[in-house]
Amino acid sequence: MKAQKQTDTGATRSSTATTAVTTGATQRRPWKKKTPVEVVMDQITRLREDVTRREEELKQAKRQMQKLDEVLKVLEST
Repeated sequence: MKAQKQTDTGATRSSTATTAVTTGATQRRPWKKKTPVEVVMDQITRLREDVTRREEELKQAKRQMQKLDEVLKVLEST
């Protein structure tokens, strides 16, 4: 019985993959193998973008914390 389940899922995956390729409105670009150097450069680029995004989030959080600290000082003084 387990053998039937495995073959069923395999058949479902293959039919889904072929329909996804044939039903697309635009043609997919051919796959181009990347060199190890290109892979590392892509990783560096993605990491830089992630760091930049996180730094901006940190700046916003610091501004918010500064405003809340000012409010806390006002509340404590009263």
